[in-house]
This record gives sequence, structure tokens and C-alpha cells, in this order.
Amino acid sequence: MLISIIIPVYNEQTYVSELLSQVGKAFLGADLEKEIVIVDDGSTDRTHSEVETFIRSNADLRIIHIVHAVNRGKGAAVRTGFDRAGGDIMIIQDADLEYDPGEIRDVILPIVRGDSDIVYGSRILREKAAGNAGFMGLLKGKHPHSYVLAYLGGVAITRWTNLIAGSSLTDEPTCYKAFRRSVLKGVTIECDDFSWEPEITVKLLKQGHEIQEVPISYRPRKNDQGKKINWRHGIGALLTIWKYR
Repeated sequence: MLISIIIPVYNEQTYVSELLSQVGKAFLGADLEKEIVIVDDGSTDRTHSEVETFIRSNADLRIIHIVHAVNRGKGAAVRTGFDRAGGDIMIIQDADLEYDPGEIRDVILPIVRGDSDIVYGSRILREKAAGNAGFMGLLKGKHPHSYVLAYLGGVAITRWTNLIAGSSLTDEPTCYKAFRRSVLKGVTIECDDFSWEPEITVKLLKQGHEIQEVPISYRPRKNDQGKKINWRHGIGALLTIWKYR
């Protein structure tokens, strides 16, 4: 079984080499093959050269490197990745080291076992187990949430999704979204930006698919470290959920 790890990248020269190293070393399972699909979404820094250097130094890895001539947005990059990926299972991996590639196996395992077709990695489930979610999370330093507004925005997006689609998700905006290839057939990602996430979630839920969640860890970074998502993307996500209801 082939697992495609799709990595949208935009101006991540500081982190991308280490991220790719961790993805390359991540153990997925004895009977699983790994395919790394990197989509450089019009980076203007040294991201391209960092990726090419990594590819030359890791000829043993199965890597596809695609470059958008201009920045088109994360949704467009994911769409390109899905089109080029050959895996039986596809999972999204951000290039900023906020998520641990060593946990990819945990996310895809229910699909590999045949227990589920869609699995999301939930930061909230991990925090609930540690007693750091919800109001207590805000009081106790709110790991894994670097900003209060980001945390509250994620809660709002998740609850709005649940209200509209009748689901019971705990962490809709998570990066780690894994899909059996077959469930994506006939589903077109129209949003070019971060709103692709609630779009695909609502579309799959409205088709009757169930989304399983597993706990994952999270190491948030600050705006001055290159964090790109902001409150405008949160508003866009809420509107997207309503649009595809």
C-alpha cells in the first residue's frame, strides 16, 4: 500500500529541510510504501533550493517536487498534490514543524486497518487527555494554542461545522487530514486558500462519510517565526462552511 504525504510549501526556507528529513525518517509500517509530494506554492525565498538539495541527498526516497510559478494558496497547492499523488492513502503535512511527522502513522492507521476512510489528527483530544483543553487550556498556558484568538477561532470553526453538518468533530482546522483515495473521487476542491479545509470537510460529511479523529501533538509557532494564518482566514472558513452547507 502506498502512502502519499502531500506537503504544501510557501516560503519555508528555515524549516523545510528539517521537516523533509523527519518525514523521510518517519516509520509508517512494514508493509507500507512512502511517497512524498512537495508542492512549492510560488516561494520567493530559498525554499526551492533547500528542497532540491534535500532531494539530491536522499535519492532513496520517492519524492515528487512540483512548483507553482506564482503563489496560489494552500488549497490550490493541496489540489495539485492530490492530482499528482499516486497513493492509496493521502495525508497532508505542513512544512512548518508545528506537527510531528512521527505521528503520521497514528493518523493513517485506522485507514490502513480498514476501520475508517477519513481520519483527522485532533490537537484537542490530546489536550483534553492532559486536562489542558477548553477554558482550562486558556488558564494554564493553552498549549498547543499559541494565540487566544487562534484557539477560539479553531473552536468556532469546529462548532460551526458540527452545527451545519451534524458532526461531532473536536478539531476541524487541523493540518493532519488523511483520506482513502476512493473517498476523494468526485470531490473537487474549489477554494484556493486555507478555506479548502472546511470546504472538503463539509462536502465529505454531507456525502455521508464519517470522520474519525485520533489525538496528536502540536508545537505552535509565532507570527514572527512565519505563521501565516490569521483572523481573516477564520472568517473565510466560517463563510465557506455556510456556502457548502
